Amino acid sequence: MTNDRIDLMIYGANGYTGRIVTEMAVQRGMRPLLCGRNSLEIQTLASKYNLPHLIVDLNNTNELNDAVLLADVVLHCAGPFINTYEPLLEACCRNRTHYLDITGEIEVFERIAAADARIKAAGIMAIPGAGFDVVPTDCLAAHLHKKLPSATHLTLAFAGLGGGISHGTASTMWLNMGRGGAVRLNGKIVPVPDAHKKRNIVFDRKPVQAITIPWGDVSTAYYSTGIPNIEVYMAVNNTMLNIMKISDKMKWLVSKQFFKNMVQKNLIDRLDGPSEKDRKKGKSLVWGEVTDNKGNSASARLVTPEGYTLTALTALAAVERILKGEVKPGFQTPSMAFGADFITTIPGVKREDLNQRNNITVK
Repeated sequence: MTNDRIDLMIYGANGYTGRIVTEMAVQRGMRPLLCGRNSLEIQTLASKYNLPHLIVDLNNTNELNDAVLLADVVLHCAGPFINTYEPLLEACCRNRTHYLDITGEIEVFERIAAADARIKAAGIMAIPGAGFDVVPTDCLAAHLHKKLPSATHLTLAFAGLGGGISHGTASTMWLNMGRGGAVRLNGKIVPVPDAHKKRNIVFDRKPVQAITIPWGDVSTAYYSTGIPNIEVYMAVNNTMLNIMKISDKMKWLVSKQFFKNMVQKNLIDRLDGPSEKDRKKGKSLVWGEVTDNKGNSASARLVTPEGYTLTALTALAAVERILKGEVKPGFQTPSMAFGADFITTIPGVKREDLNQRNNITVK
């Protein structure tokens, strides 16, 4: 490990998404500094690509400072981010290093937004949600707002086709299980029951059932567009819907720490995400609509690569733009930092503006 300045530090490089990001970074000619707590896994990954590495515990301020000081940009890939973002963001502020992460957690977005003054004072840019959540949905929201600046309501939805789920994603979902959902109403984030609304949404050719979820855009789209009423939906099959209904009825058990620990150890910790073959075959669909109080509306959709692949693509594209000098100090959403068309610069992404009539039905 040298003391030379490094463009990019990846924290949590040994995680499922971190490994994809590392591989793509090397393919782009980058030599990132790989960091994390698991000594064996970090060393093995670094040896595979002949990359510099450091073993860093987020609770060790000196270790963290020494690592962050070496880099121009930190890309944080170790969730659940509510447990990990703060020491790394603080180290970035102390050492004037730009911060990105791939969170989808509303509370993390809100806390980083609240730290805007501190981030600006450090002269750095902080972009939480530089991956699948929230780049495509955030950019689509900003695009629709440009089409209808008078919009008062924003609805976003997504569906994943193929692929699977990683350990990190599952851990975050399990951590938040039983806490209910969230929407933005009249500018405020308000709690709602899990799956409190259901819609049929035409992502492609035929309607697909979808339910409301506490997706990151409930937080970020407000900063990107100023639209005060926001809901986000996820496509679900009947099995997923039934599992959620059962979980809602068993909140008393799901909330117990012993039960959370048992499921984490025996199920979630064994997950390792979709295979490379599945990721290449998979894709994601994103749909959005804005309306105003006069009955005007606009809608559009995106077709993107599979979610984990897209996360690596968008996160590294953001890193490259920052290294080229596209920097706005303070908290930024992806579209605030790079514009609504940022998502359309990513390989494999297509955006289509839609005919508004008969696009969506409500149950």
